[in-house]
Amino acid sequence: MVCNVLEYLEQAGEKYPDKCAFADTTKRMSYTEVVDTARRIGSGILKRGIQGRPVVVIADRDLESLMSFFGIVYAGSFYVPVDKALPVERMKTIIQVMDPGLILYQGKDSKVAEQLGETDKILTIEELLESDIDHEALEQVRAEHLSTLPLYIMFTSGSTGVPKGVVVSHGSVVDLVEQFTRSFCFDENEIFANQAPFDFDVSVKDIYLTIKNAGTMYIIPKSMFIMPKKLMQYLEENKVTTIIWAASALGVVATFKGLDKIKPLTLKNIMFSGEVLPMKVLHYWQANLSQAAYVNLYGPTEITCNCTYYKVDREFAIDEVLPIGNAFFNTEILLLDENNQKAAPGQVGEICVRGESLALGYYNNREATEKAFCQNPLHDFYRDMIYRTGDMGFYNEKGELVFASRKDHQIKHMGHRIELAEIEIQVNILEFIKKCCCVYDDKREKIVLFYESDGEHEVEIIEELQKKLPKYMCPNRMIYMEKIPMNSHEKMDRVKLKKMLGEEAYAEK
Repeated sequence: MVCNVLEYLEQAGEKYPDKCAFADTTKRMSYTEVVDTARRIGSGILKRGIQGRPVVVIADRDLESLMSFFGIVYAGSFYVPVDKALPVERMKTIIQVMDPGLILYQGKDSKVAEQLGETDKILTIEELLESDIDHEALEQVRAEHLSTLPLYIMFTSGSTGVPKGVVVSHGSVVDLVEQFTRSFCFDENEIFANQAPFDFDVSVKDIYLTIKNAGTMYIIPKSMFIMPKKLMQYLEENKVTTIIWAASALGVVATFKGLDKIKPLTLKNIMFSGEVLPMKVLHYWQANLSQAAYVNLYGPTEITCNCTYYKVDREFAIDEVLPIGNAFFNTEILLLDENNQKAAPGQVGEICVRGESLALGYYNNREATEKAFCQNPLHDFYRDMIYRTGDMGFYNEKGELVFASRKDHQIKHMGHRIELAEIEIQVNILEFIKKCCCVYDDKREKIVLFYESDGEHEVEIIEELQKKLPKYMCPNRMIYMEKIPMNSHEKMDRVKLKKMLGEEAYAEK
């Protein structure tokens, strides 16, 4: 039984010592080099006497950041990736929540590090790379390891304005990669192309599926996602077999017709998550890469990336919604109604998750942890924790779980209960729409549609929506944007859009 993710790395290193494990735009590293580098970093951290404490990494999309993660784990600590592009005040808030034992950064990011003001805790990765490997100390750390110990912390937004750090254990990540490998038949021939930044849990699948299967992972430069044709060329040149991307990344490729000229035919698995994938985007990819399997993944950070999956096995009309499928092995989905009872067939209920994949909770935040991670309400015979996702769903006639909306995206307008996601689905069908987002203006009691396209199309949108939706569901206001703001995880920034409406209301006074 694997109880430490480093076992995957070391097993791969023993079997394929010279094989390329990870590569970025400037260098490649074999499994032997990764193990050696990580052990050096780990030995250097151990000298600081912070075993069991969190270590913050000012992370970039490169091998140095990735090696620091493994090194921190070798040292018996757990890592907290913080994207170097984040606003410094956001970084400071995260550091305040964590009170880390160390903050690691690369010399090239010294200006960012200096602004944090934590001079007694800051250390460069370059300095740690000069450490000698202390095999005896590393072996002692391994002997004391438990699978329930934290591996990493990923931060999500908090309703109070203070971000929440989701604590994920080794055991939960082991469960994740074992179930993915089992469900999708991954092996040592797998070549992954990492799209997500390292402070976004989508990247966890790329990293740990790579070492579990002794595969190879390429870190794609962020700049390529504004040049889809070069991106496809990159996938083709590196013979990438699997991509596990945010749905928005697939949307960018479709919008700019990135597959029209270059089709990376080595791709056999195209997986996506994060937001509902517009059907026209799926159709575009399928038309150009029909040889690939398409998989819709679902799950919040708190259940270790994904808890359900749907392998696209039939054709869907443009106005249909992809199911999120069924639970992975060793995971159970409970669909609970407002009385905490199992929802009836076809009834919408809150998606709740139980199983080994659950996170340990929120770091240093017992109140939020106890609210989201709670006893299974269906019995009280023993401790049986579930995570309440806040997402609503239902089972269709085929027994597949379908995402309905966020619990907090359901509104009451003109006496009617309305799912904003239903409006978005109909707008996204329109060919001239790149993306859209519906929010509710509570002060003015109006449904507001933000849409991104090549120009203003308010008349056409209303005309099309009136054919599909009752009048009370049609947006009361439409705002054209050349670019809808996205958050650091490449999801539409609903908080920012609502704030824009609030600022307008303030300006009117």
